[in-house]
Amino acid sequence: QVQLVESGGGLVQAGGSLRLSCVASGRPFSTIGMGWFRQAPGKEREFVASISRSGYSTNYADSAKGRFTISRDNAKNTVYLQMNSLKPEDTAVYYCAADLKLGGAGYWGRGTQVTVSS
Repeated sequence: QVQLVESGGGLVQAGGSLRLSCVASGRPFSTIGMGWFRQAPGKEREFVASISRSGYSTNYADSAKGRFTISRDNAKNTVYLQMNSLKPEDTAVYYCAADLKLGGAGYWGRGTQVTVSS
């Protein structure tokens, strides 16, 4: 079992930045591939970014490329999502995910709300 707790969401104006954090527990963090997903009102949950167990490999959704950066600190059991140049369409609940697999993940956090005002 892996437990995930997100933080860092909030209200920000368009063009602003936020950094999301997710602390994992329950298993050695360096053995877990991590990622972020988001779900906007009335839409399905979608992939945002992922990072390999070592941190050397990352992947991004097209909507996140060039604006978002995923990183991890294995000493702190934490994965981050730095979000810059935020747009109103980035408004969503952001979920931390562990053990990513086709179509989703093995474990999910409860989510943190990000609201971008225009």
